[in-house]
Parts: sequence; C-alpha cells; structure tokens
Amino acid sequence: MLAYSEGAIGCNQDYSIAFMGDIVRFDPSFALRRDSFVQLSLSPEQKLTSAMRMLAYGSPADQLDEYVRMGESTLMEVFRKFCNNIINMYGATYLRAPTPADLRILLRKASSSGFPGMIGSIDCMHWEWRNCPSGWAGQYTGHMHRPTIILEAVASYNTWIWHAFFGTPGLNNDINVLGMSPVFDRIVNGSAPHVRFEVNGHAYDQCYYLADGIYPSWSTLVKTFSNPRSNKEALFAQHQEAHRKDVERAFGILQTRWAIVRGPARAWDVVTLNNIMVTCIILHNMIIEDEQVDSDDEMDDDLDYEVHAQPEPINRHQSTLIDYLARNNRLCSSTTHHALRNDLVEHLWNLHGNI
Repeated sequence: MLAYSEGAIGCNQDYSIAFMGDIVRFDPSFALRRDSFVQLSLSPEQKLTSAMRMLAYGSPADQLDEYVRMGESTLMEVFRKFCNNIINMYGATYLRAPTPADLRILLRKASSSGFPGMIGSIDCMHWEWRNCPSGWAGQYTGHMHRPTIILEAVASYNTWIWHAFFGTPGLNNDINVLGMSPVFDRIVNGSAPHVRFEVNGHAYDQCYYLADGIYPSWSTLVKTFSNPRSNKEALFAQHQEAHRKDVERAFGILQTRWAIVRGPARAWDVVTLNNIMVTCIILHNMIIEDEQVDSDDEMDDDLDYEVHAQPEPINRHQSTLIDYLARNNRLCSSTTHHALRNDLVEHLWNLHGNI
C-alpha cells in the first residue's frame, strides 16, 4: 500500500502516488516549492517518509534528522500536520459507523460463524504515557502501575476497527470507559439502522457485540459463561471467546504495524496522542481495505435477518424524554441479554453439539 513505511505495510506504488497526491492537494505545505532565495524546499517524499517512519518504527525526531535531512523542529511540525491531514481527509470514510451495506456483510459473516446478529467485539487497550505530567499521574495510573491512556475499540472478523474512543485516563476500567463512550449513542438517539434477525426461533431487533466478563449485562453485549455448568454452556463459551479475540487481534496488528503505539508515548498532551492513535487506526483500516480479498459474494445470503436504511433524523422537538428513556432501557435490558445468550447457546448446540 504505502511505500513510505517499507516493511511495516505493503508497497503498492500506484496507491502510494495517489496517497501522496491527496495530501499535497489537501495541504499545499507538503508540496515541493521554492523559497524566497529560489531554493527548492523539502519534497513531499521527504515529509511523508519522515512521518511514516515515526509512526511505523516509533523513531524519535532527532533520530531521523540526518536520514531525511530535516531539522528536528521541522520534523515534529510535519508529523503533527500529517496526522491532522489524515484525520481530516480520511476519518469520515475509514472511521465511519457501519452502513446498512456494511451491516449486511457483517451479519452474513456472523451468521455463518454461529452468531446471528453479531457485528463485532468490543474491548479496551492501554497505551503507556511516559511523559504524563506529574500532577495528572494519579488519575492516569491504574492496574498497570504506570500512567496510561485507554483506547476502546470495536473490531469485526477482518480486524477492521469500526469504533475508536481514545483519551480516557488509565485509572478507569472498561465499565467506566463504556459509560463515557459514544459507542451506543446512535441506538439511544434512535438514528441507528433498523436490524431484525432471529435466533432459535425468537426475533431480535438490535445487533450486539461480543464482550468479556467485566462488561454489564446489556441487550447489545453478549458475554461468556465464567463457570460453564453444562456441555452447552461450555461449547458456547468456547465459541464466544474464540470470536471475541477479533478485537484482541486488531490491537495486536495495530501495535505490530505502528510501533509508535506499542512503546510508551512521548508526547506531552492528550490531543497529540489522540491524533496519533486515530491516524494509526485510519491507516490500519486503509491497509485492510487494500489487502482484503472480497469473498462476500460467495456467502449464503438466505439468512434470517433484515437491515433497513437509517431512518430520517429525529426532530428533537417531537422526540420526548420518554422515548429516549425507553430506548435506553431497551439497550440496558439484562432480561434481553440473558434471553439472547440462552438462544445463542441453543443455536450453537444445534450447529456443533454433535461434532
């Protein structure tokens, strides 16, 4: 894909040229120009190479100044601009919420895996903050005993990251992060696409994520059994934990491709760290799109689910507090959570119980 990160990601030359052209057109400061002394400025290849090496290898600016023949302060300025440009140019496309077309693909794949209605898995990752200000160290230091910042992400079967919420202090746990996260805002606000599917003969109208045991028992989260008491529950736990690892794989791939988020963060402010993390996630999704082999057309489409386009925007003057609370209560329903999990237990047992 992008030639500037060499071994970290692929090297599709045409894609690299288009990528560089997009950035130069969006931000003319990356273009090759002449200064007031009629001397050529730094080339876009130099600027992109420096930024990509800082992301892919975690190289500090003073390590690259001789390699790309740029001053340290110029390197940092180019790096910040690069991250901002990637977010502004590609964020709406590569950090979008699933569209009805995306949902159909995710639902087909989940149904073939034994989890009808599942559209991904959710979890959190900690990024150590080496240069955390001393006055903030208490709220950013949690179970890792070092200042960290938390990334909450939702990833699907191909490790595409559909949701990223970054910036929560490391003292919080996954439940606290979920309470601050906008991951379910579209459901509560009534603007999410309408989805209907059946499991074990029962109809449901909300998709769900696979989650680990710390998460609450909500209708949109399906957890495993910590202590399975039957063969059916043991089989469900085995499959749920296997598919829940999609988000763990996404974290591992993200940190492998972009060494800057694998090691301790060296920036001094949360805004810069947020831009770095979001940039890495966008580039991660771009690589997946570039390298993915589409086989979705070959999948069986004769499945019990319905996806309807996103409804018209809600008129805030007509939408009442009662409607909002009703949607929130449906989202947080533990009764629906347990009913759905029990239906999934029976569904998986019917599929794999005799194997």
